[in-house]
Amino acid sequence: MNSVKLQRLQTGDQGTFGRVIVPAMSGRPGFVLFTGELPYRDNQSDISCLPVGEFDTVWAWSDHFRRTMYLLLGTDPRAGIRAHSANFMGDLSMGYKRQLNGCIAFGEKVGIMDGQKALLLSAPAVRRFESHMEYKRFTLEISHVT
Repeated sequence: MNSVKLQRLQTGDQGTFGRVIVPAMSGRPGFVLFTGELPYRDNQSDISCLPVGEFDTVWAWSDHFRRTMYLLLGTDPRAGIRAHSANFMGDLSMGYKRQLNGCIAFGEKVGIMDGQKALLLSAPAVRRFESHMEYKRFTLEISHVT
């Protein structure tokens, strides 16, 4: 099974930002995308990113999103953690925008939107990732780089 590494580089009230290192597959070279997650809030449902660790990740249907997408397994007590597009991942209680409830977003760039740090070109990045991974199961290794 392939392994994908997500390295968190910076976290704060506007979100947790990092990079995902996508491995070479089927003769195609690997690449790097940017990631965005909620700030870490003790793994609380709907307001926190996951703790560091390894998670089996499968291609599965989402009733919420009405499409098939990557789902992280072994996230108990939380469930439904997905990889999808989003621009904002801030702490709502601090007045920031967010489009995540604990999931992971991919982007081609990190920048500023509406005065807030954000992922840019997120939907194309997610499509690129999904296609490259060939919708196959993989292990996501999340670490925090200090």
